[in-house]
Amino acid sequence: MNAELLPGLYIVATPIGNLGDLSPRAAHILSHAAVIAVEDSRVTGKLLNHIGVKRPMTPYHDHNAEQVRPGLIARMATDAVALVSDAGTPLISDPGYKLVRDARAAGHMVVTIPGPCAAVAALTLAGLPTDRFLYVGFLPPKQQARAEAIAEIAGIRATLVIYESGPRLGALLAALADGLGEREAAVTREITKHFEEAVTGTLPMLAARYAEAPPKGEIVVVVAPPGPPAAASAADADSALTEALTRLSVSQAAGEVAKALGLDRKTLYARALEIKG
Repeated sequence: MNAELLPGLYIVATPIGNLGDLSPRAAHILSHAAVIAVEDSRVTGKLLNHIGVKRPMTPYHDHNAEQVRPGLIARMATDAVALVSDAGTPLISDPGYKLVRDARAAGHMVVTIPGPCAAVAALTLAGLPTDRFLYVGFLPPKQQARAEAIAEIAGIRATLVIYESGPRLGALLAALADGLGEREAAVTREITKHFEEAVTGTLPMLAARYAEAPPKGEIVVVVAPPGPPAAASAADADSALTEALTRLSVSQAAGEVAKALGLDRKTLYARALEIKG
């Protein structure tokens, strides 16, 4: 592996718990970058110490990004700049996308060094459908805003991946149970560490379990998608046909309603003739 790094931005995923998960490529980039943009130099310093190197670090987080970003972009013209978060893949629930956007706009090379990500790791532990999932990040902490956010995603036919802190887990699970009902879910914590666990059950069961005993650390909650929608009733079909007949022919109305409600077109055509007559 070439020790010299070309100028540009290197997005480096770092371990979410087990330092052994740092890839050789990530270690190489961190060992040779001219500067590393970090959330917390103390956290990244421990990682650098683990691989036996010292590199210049500069803080880059939500509170200083606007001031620091122009200098980092300018430096990418001549130097390799690495971006890390405290744990996991940068930009996933962490600042950084504007740095990537501006680096590319300035014509600099942008490279990703993939690796650990708590959201994906939790999906692999949960035992829930993974063919389609929605990463939600942290929901709002205030009750009303959180309920509104849950209502917004309730009908999405995908597994939900939500981040939360230990002290707020009980309130989150109670809100999810209220908004989503008896869905299967998993509470994953200590991912990649010695006491890694994934506790599974329905949302009400998990809400009861953690109501009075919040765990420590960062949590990933994975929630199963909603079940199949209830079949449309005869009243639903009549209502849809009546509306469709105000603007379409009998044949067209039957076709539209059949597609919308998943019902038999011939049956709907016959019913549409009755309604029309």
